[in-house]
This record gives sequence, C-alpha cells and structure tokens, in this order.
Amino acid sequence: MNKLGNFFRISEPIGLILLFQVFRFVLLPFMGLMPQDAYYYLYGQNLSWSYFDHPGMIGYLLRFTSELFGQSVFVVKLTDFIVTSLTMYFFYKLASQFLPKYKAKQSLLVLTSTIFVSILSFNSTPDVPLLLFWTLSVLCLQQAIFLDKKWYWILGGICMGLAFNSKYTSILLQIGLIAFLILSNKHRKKLLSPWMLVGLLISVGLTFPVVYWNYTNEFASFAFQSTQRTESISEFNITPKYFLGAVGHQLFLLLPILFALFVKATLKHITKFFKGFRLPNDQNLFLLAFFLPTFLGFFLITPFYWVKLNWMMPSYVTGVILANVFITKKLLRTQLIISGVFHVLLAVQILFYLVPIKSDDTWVGWEELSASVVELQNQYPNTFVFSDDNYKTSAALNFYLSERVYAQNIIGKNALHFDYLGDDLSELKGKDALFIDSDKRMKDLLKKGDWDKTLNNYFEQITELEPIIIQTGSKTVRKFWVYYCKNYKEK
Repeated sequence: MNKLGNFFRISEPIGLILLFQVFRFVLLPFMGLMPQDAYYYLYGQNLSWSYFDHPGMIGYLLRFTSELFGQSVFVVKLTDFIVTSLTMYFFYKLASQFLPKYKAKQSLLVLTSTIFVSILSFNSTPDVPLLLFWTLSVLCLQQAIFLDKKWYWILGGICMGLAFNSKYTSILLQIGLIAFLILSNKHRKKLLSPWMLVGLLISVGLTFPVVYWNYTNEFASFAFQSTQRTESISEFNITPKYFLGAVGHQLFLLLPILFALFVKATLKHITKFFKGFRLPNDQNLFLLAFFLPTFLGFFLITPFYWVKLNWMMPSYVTGVILANVFITKKLLRTQLIISGVFHVLLAVQILFYLVPIKSDDTWVGWEELSASVVELQNQYPNTFVFSDDNYKTSAALNFYLSERVYAQNIIGKNALHFDYLGDDLSELKGKDALFIDSDKRMKDLLKKGDWDKTLNNYFEQITELEPIIIQTGSKTVRKFWVYYCKNYKEK
C-alpha cells in the first residue's frame, strides 16, 4: 500500500498523470456522440482537399480509424484520446528541453490536470490534430535552432504544414518563428539559413490542399474565416461580456491556478521589457514567441469580439512551461484538488446526466432520435430528411442513418460544408420530406404549433406531427419538433 501511495504522490507525477489518463479512457465508452464528432466524421466520409469551415485533418484521421476499426462512437472518441495522448507525450519531450526532468514531469502533470485536455480527449474538433502538430512543430524548431540539428528544419516545416491542414490559426507558428529569429541576437543569422528557408517553404508548400480547395471554390473558406470576422472586429463595439466570457472560458479550461499563472507570466515578461527594454533570455523568448501572439493576442480583441474558448489552446503548450517557474507544491496541490473535483463532476454528468444541457451541444439523445426518424420514414415512405441548425442535427443523423440527411440548404440557406458535398437537390424535386427541428429549451412536450415560414416557399403543404421525445429512464432529456412536408419545390 505504501508503494502504491507513493506512486500517486505529487513528488512522483507520473502516477497521477496515468491516473488522469485511465480516468478519461474509462469514461470513453459512456460518452455519446457529439454533433462535432458527427460533423467532422462527415468530412472523412466525403474526402476532399479541404472543407468550408476548416482544413480536413480531423476528418482524415476519423476516416483512417473508421477504416481500421469500423464506424462507432467509441472509435471516434478513441481517435481523439490517442491523438491527445500523443500531444501530451511530445509536450513532455518539449518541456524536457527547457526544464529539469522532475520539473518537466510536473509541467506534464499540470497540463494533464486541465479540463481542456479532457475536452480534446472526448470531442472531435480541428483542435485535436492542431495541438499535436503545433507541439511537434515547436519541438522540431527548438531542436533546429538551439541544437543546430539542420534536418529538424525539414521536420519542423512538415509539422507546420500539417498543423495548417488542421486549422488556420496555426499560421501563428510561422509568425512566432520569424518573430523569435528577428528578436534573438544570437540566432538572428538563422533567418537567412538555407535550411530555415527550405523548412519554411515546405510548410507553405503543404498548404496546397487548402489553397487548392479554396481556389476551386471561390476562396469560400478563407472568406468565411477571415473577411467576415475582420469586418466584425473593425466595428469596434466594446462589449464587456465578451471579455468576461473569455476569462470565464479560460478559468474553466485551465482551472483558476494555471490561468492565474498564465496571467502572471504574461505580466511579468511584459513589465520587465517595458521597465528596461530588455528582452528575456533566448529560451524564454522562444517560448513566449509561441505563447503571447495566441494568448495575449486573442485576449486583446475580446472586449469587442466573441473569442471562442478553443482559440487560445495552442498557447497552452509553451505557456505551461513558462508558468512552471511559479508553480509551488502548494499551488500544484490546489490545482490538482480543483481538477479532481471538476473531473468527478464531469464523470457524474456523463454517467447520469443530472444537469440538462439546454443546447444541441450534448452527447445525449442522438442515437435515439435516429431510431425514431427511421420509424417515421417507415410511416411516411419515400421521404428525405433535413434539419435547419447549421449542422448539428443533420450531422448526427447522417452518422447513424444509411441515407443522406440534408441541412438548411434544402430551403435556400447557407449550410456550411453541406453546400459543398456535391448533392444535386434538383433530384429531390416533387418528393416529400421530414423536417426535424430541435427544441433546445424544451419547456413542455407539446407540439410547437407553427414553423419557419421559409418552408412555405419550398413545399406545397406542411403538417406538424407529434414531437419526438427522448427519455433516459423515466427522465425526459430531449425534444424534437417534426414536420411532414409535401412536394419539394427546389429553386
């Protein structure tokens, strides 16, 4: 017992790290399908150079594992868990380049304790491969710059390219690299190194799939991810709740202790620079180059733009290493206690669903909905199915049903990547349809009594059917309004 107790002591971080990972792995079979899982799985089942919302790496990974192990929710979750575990392993390799062995393990323990690692382990998003290739990129660049291992410029270029094929925000890797080389007196000459330039060119060359897809689709994805958001930011309407929301998200993802240490590390280095106009040593400068542009950069726009909770995640990789200098045993113990409480509550919620989630961003009810839709199609044969909530209901139904489920492009609305699946909607002309509409707030079990009037422009007659009610045991957890729509008139 004493040996087992020592294994799980803070002084032996590896035991606690494994405990967190075993905890997550045990929960995997109990996690239902998330809409994001289904949407990016749809990517993989419709292979393309890239996709409307994001590059395709997460879809490719899900396609690869489903080809190996078959289609199941568990395989989807297992993919996220394995990729995130690899990220943690390479984070430890990176931390070991800057910290003594024990401190590197301590940093890994701090990272492992966060909620954001649990989210990446359970939910398919582009951030899952992004964090892996971001960590690998920084590790390779560290080897190339500090240890003068020239071939690591090539590997770094490949990893930066793969990161871009995961998510557009990875462009901050190249920005961080160039900023570091410009600011570092010792390593500035590497800016003109042929090896560095080749690595950079490789990273740019590997963006070809994304650039080619955009070129052949009127640069739709680049416009979606940049122009619209730039216009929103340029309006400069200060909204305090956006800033408070960003702080709340980061407190949740990192937990209060680590978030406070991130803020402390940021303020320390900024204050130190403006006091003496002296840059940090090269090692800290390198870590800051891949931390500040993402962490501080996004925080600076939060007063007038809604920054999503996952946008700052890449900064955590080097941020945890920078924060390590402030971590005492007392703070580490507090971080782990808070983390333990949050993870127990997470497990209770996953297993028993005690707190209803008033949103479609839930893992509950999608499979049951699919079974009910199949029964409805038996009652109303030769109907096609569609929904109108960007992607969530449509993607979830596509995962479970054998035939195509459509999104709001059926009624002339933009439908993210559903617009680019190559469906010929004219083939549906004259057919009847079942329209599934999620009641996110679910105040009662009654019919809605009306519908989106846009439907009238595309169907001859619309009849509301009895809603689909999803129950867990005796508890009602989801509700979906259902409409039978006759004679589709595609425009």
